[in-house]
Amino acid sequence: MAASWLEQLSDEDVSFIKRFVVASGSLKELAKAYGISYPTVRLRLDRLIEKIKVLDSQEIVSEFERTLRARYAEGKIDMETLNALLTAHQKELDKQPDSGRRGPS
Repeated sequence: MAASWLEQLSDEDVSFIKRFVVASGSLKELAKAYGISYPTVRLRLDRLIEKIKVLDSQEIVSEFERTLRARYAEGKIDMETLNALLTAHQKELDKQPDSGRRGPS
């Protein structure tokens, strides 16, 4: 069984969520606690929300794709890179013989 989305978050992500909850969901308080601007906190939260959606998605079955999409949600790779890597990965998978498939007897 795959790890839950919470188990897949980094320590930094979990710490951010904890501080968010302790601040009663106030982004203004969170920005003050981190010593950064409100828009920066908003961006961080938006990226974390997208990352959680990716990690919790039942539609993504490939661990490779899930990892790539999580990195994209974090802003670590751009859409062009994401698509290029997913396309290359799919081509590699298409080249591999299906070991579970049997030919006619």
